[in-house]
Amino acid sequence: MSSIEDSSRLPNNQLIRPIPPGEHSVTAYLTVNNGSKAIEFYKQAFNAAELFRETMPDGKILHARMRIGDSIVRLSDEFPGSLHKSPTSLGATTVTLHVYTENVEGLWQQAVQAGAKVVLPLDNQFWGERYGMLVDPFGHRWSMSMAIKMSPEEMAAKRKAVMSMFSNGEHPGGKSSETVQI
Repeated sequence: MSSIEDSSRLPNNQLIRPIPPGEHSVTAYLTVNNGSKAIEFYKQAFNAAELFRETMPDGKILHARMRIGDSIVRLSDEFPGSLHKSPTSLGATTVTLHVYTENVEGLWQQAVQAGAKVVLPLDNQFWGERYGMLVDPFGHRWSMSMAIKMSPEEMAAKRKAVMSMFSNGEHPGGKSSETVQI
């Protein structure tokens, strides 16, 4: 894969597009330890398609791009002295990447089988989606969901249960035998 694929120029350098084709206004850029393994995990877990990879002489990834669904995710290895750290180096992450899918059960099982750990089990939520959260082997959190049909009564009962947890200082993704921390 070459950097020509990354170019926003048309043939004969006729036009430079401010936003290259296929890109969106906001794109996640992940820092990981062992970028090559991370790309392989994302391929298995989320059907990522690798678009571009530039490596250092030692094999570490300087920059890579993958497509997950209709979105591009960028990735690089963590480098000494860089301001960017992987979640495993920090011991935490402040970002959750969200994936909407037409088959949340199937993608969920695929991600778990690839090595993701459950943070919040997949369940119907009060806002009308089947939703859950995972953490990947590199420390990044991923939520996934799809809109579902729910009765107003079911939504109200789910909302009441969650609000009760929050009122008691608990969180639905809090400490339980089913959750995993980085």
